[in-house]
Amino acid sequence: MRNLHPTVAGAVLAALGVALGAFGAHALRARLDPALLANFETGVRYQMYAALALLALGTQPAQRRAPALLLIGAVIFSGTLYLLVLSGQWWLGAITPIGGLLLIAGFVVAALDARRP
Repeated sequence: MRNLHPTVAGAVLAALGVALGAFGAHALRARLDPALLANFETGVRYQMYAALALLALGTQPAQRRAPALLLIGAVIFSGTLYLLVLSGQWWLGAITPIGGLLLIAGFVVAALDARRP
């Protein structure tokens, strides 16, 4: 993320989140089992949480570590859920928690870095 500003990453992640949310609501609703659709929607929701956090962190110059953790966490967490739902590759579910841990770490690091003067 050295050359990618958190605001840019957040805006792109948010735009993709809206597009994927619309895709899930319109193209997948009639094709997927409700449990799978819920997994897809969880991916979209957490992607949007990370996107909004990145947009906010982009306004804080002291936030240098958290944005990378949030972006990588969102890509892994949401990405594995999307792939799992669309491909049926259930083994991807074993990777999803790694993304969740990175998201948690990103929010914790953001809080710690916000305490610095």
